[in-house]
Amino acid sequence: MNNNPVKNHKSGFVNIIGNPNVGKSTLMNALVGEKLSIVTAKAQTTRHRIMGIVNGEDYQIVFSDTPGILRPSYKLQESMMNFVETAIGDADIILYVTDVVEKSIKNEEYIEKLNKVSSPVILIINKIDLSNQAELETLYEKWRELVPRAEIFPVSAQEKFNISPLLNRIVELIPESPAWYDKDVFTDRNLRFFASEIIREKILTTYDKEVPYSTEVTIDTFTEGPELYTIEAVINVLRDSQKGIIIGKGGSALKKVGTLARKDMESFFEKKVFLQIFVKVNPDWREDKRKLKQFGYIQD
Repeated sequence: MNNNPVKNHKSGFVNIIGNPNVGKSTLMNALVGEKLSIVTAKAQTTRHRIMGIVNGEDYQIVFSDTPGILRPSYKLQESMMNFVETAIGDADIILYVTDVVEKSIKNEEYIEKLNKVSSPVILIINKIDLSNQAELETLYEKWRELVPRAEIFPVSAQEKFNISPLLNRIVELIPESPAWYDKDVFTDRNLRFFASEIIREKILTTYDKEVPYSTEVTIDTFTEGPELYTIEAVINVLRDSQKGIIIGKGGSALKKVGTLARKDMESFFEKKVFLQIFVKVNPDWREDKRKLKQFGYIQD
């Protein structure tokens, strides 16, 4: 915790929840001004709870992106939903994200929770660039009835529309408190984590069907040199057949993933990167509590 408090300083935890594919990660990246959460068109892109920190002279906002709400089918997904439950419980402000595409109400029990929490709730209607005024007004009224205690902000996270007013309102709502983190910190995650997430993003965008959801990326070595980061990564899969798909004919698919990931890493780290990726069959890792703990999905 920062030991140099500013008089009347404000600091708070703002946790972002919502269903898959509504743009939670895009919203957090827009609010923080950094690409911290990976963004793809596929559900379950976010698996971890990822913090992004915005600092002002007299405030600090600790944003937290969470996995999309779903009904768990295996232990990995149970762990992901535990992150969501924790985020609801420890928030100073909850941002509940929906969008103009999401027509039906999913996971109604979470709507009930929003109406019962003591924290302020801001309901974000995202992707308004894909709608018109009449449709947006209808959605606004629907959500005002469903969550009457919430403030409603229509935004386009992709186009960064209405992000500044949202940020200003969050600053108004967070409590007076010293900063929780040093003011030069913008995330709680280390470089290894971002290296693994960049590779996982490329897996999600390169492969189809179940394969991306059967993979977990681990970083075996991360060596920081003055001009070059040397990284060895492992893509864990459930079955031999998936290993073959990940590698591709003559190694072509894995080479594509490696090239795309290395370029993004060099942009993110602002350093040259030497990247090697290996593929390992790790049966039942999604159901194994010991492995899930090793991969960071289960906390002590």
